[in-house]
Amino acid sequence: MDASPTQGPARRTLLLLTAGLCALALVSGCSDPSSGSSSSRTGPGSSDSDASRTGARTAASPSGAISDLQNEYQTVIEDVLPSVVQIEAPEGLGSGVVYDTEGHIVTNAHVVGSATAFKVTVATGEKVVSASLVSAYPEQDLAVIKLDQVPDGLKPARFGDSTKVEVGQIVLAMGSPLGLSSSVTQGIVSALGRTVSESRAGGGTGATIANMVQTSAAINPGNSGGALVNLDSEVIGIPTLAATDPELGGSAAPGIGFAIPVSMVRTVADQIIKNGRVVDSGRAALDITGRTVVDDSYQPAGVALVSVAKGGAADTAGLRAGDIITGLDGQPVTTITSLQEALAADKPGEKVTVTYLRDGRERTAKVTLGEV
Repeated sequence: MDASPTQGPARRTLLLLTAGLCALALVSGCSDPSSGSSSSRTGPGSSDSDASRTGARTAASPSGAISDLQNEYQTVIEDVLPSVVQIEAPEGLGSGVVYDTEGHIVTNAHVVGSATAFKVTVATGEKVVSASLVSAYPEQDLAVIKLDQVPDGLKPARFGDSTKVEVGQIVLAMGSPLGLSSSVTQGIVSALGRTVSESRAGGGTGATIANMVQTSAAINPGNSGGALVNLDSEVIGIPTLAATDPELGGSAAPGIGFAIPVSMVRTVADQIIKNGRVVDSGRAALDITGRTVVDDSYQPAGVALVSVAKGGAADTAGLRAGDIITGLDGQPVTTITSLQEALAADKPGEKVTVTYLRDGRERTAKVTLGEV
């Protein structure tokens, strides 16, 4: 299975699944609470027999639990769905989440693409409102747009705490898969701390994103930029990517989706709203441009430095154009993507050991990382 998911615009194929502009992020994989609807009507009968009453209570117990969970789902949907919008861009369709009462909407950068003007369908009355780009940050596949006119009753979502997200938590995904606005599915948090990379094909940003939330979400065109929500009605992530299975010809790998964690969403959105752009990315960099090189067997074997920024991290450590990076802190580096994934786990200012080849000889250098 390809561990480097990707998403692109709607109606295009993602690296991981689908969408160059949009990706659904709906969760599947848990039993449908509604399947117990018939038994939920089961209750104590009119029989005077103690055995009958006992049996009725026993039968009602699982039914009551299902009913309680169903009520929780419905409460969350009523709370959050009005804060999820549909975004129409020139290249396709995506989703977004209302960030504040001023009309700011947070979404994926691949949803907005290169556009600066959009049509947004808000949940209040299904009214279509025009919106403009505030700024996009493709390095983290996030963007903020702003409604040109704030409609009455616009409801900002409530954003949760990434430190409280745990594997096994039930989550709901909300968005506009395939243009089906206000759609909701359910699943669980499957894993935390995943590092994934998007393809640039089909409108993807090519970003490598760390600390992603893996969920049993079905990522389809139109759901990118929507909301991954816990049962406390809090947004815990922005559904962005889905995995593909090379053995299935690059088609979707069911039940493997990824969402940008809410901590990064808030960090990026707050900076864009305050400064008009991201001023502190928190992302480490070597300050180089490079390309993947292959060995005699035509297998990826490292990253050749095409250029080294003067005064940057690599330059200060003595690296130069022509060097081939093969490792970072003991982790093999064979491609540009693997180098980006290795850097995604680090922070600006940290010191790392870079292993590289120069004139066929292996060397190492201590590098103080810069910032993207």
